[in-house]
Amino acid sequence: MGQRVYNQDLELILADGAAAVTADGQSQVGGAAAEKKLGPGRFEGVLIIDVSAIDISSADEVYHLCLQGAASGADAFTTTETLAQISLGATAARPGAAINSVIGRYEIPFITEQHDTVYDWVRLYVDVAGTTPSITFKAWIAERY
Repeated sequence: MGQRVYNQDLELILADGAAAVTADGQSQVGGAAAEKKLGPGRFEGVLIIDVSAIDISSADEVYHLCLQGAASGADAFTTTETLAQISLGATAARPGAAINSVIGRYEIPFITEQHDTVYDWVRLYVDVAGTTPSITFKAWIAERY
């Protein structure tokens, strides 16, 4: 099976894959935190995660990649709503996992409107755990057609 093809908007890149992620934090583009405005209004999209390296050597590594939304301005990420999430890592550490995560593409659909609130601003937050966590990936948003 082939990959779906999505148009890539350079303004919607959330992680450039320049460095491995080894600690909790917001994804980076060019060494700076990436926060993007998708509004105004409801936006239906796909979060694309292209994983190029993932450490599961201790069998306890897990990586929660959360697309977070904020309803007002990029500085308002003190209150967020999770719009999409995927957990990657070792089978034993990941909820509901049947196999270890591997390098490759992961596609997570999302909508910026949740419980009658539109979250115009988005960012990607990564929560890592385990003995030697390290994941390298590129992430971006594509409009869903």
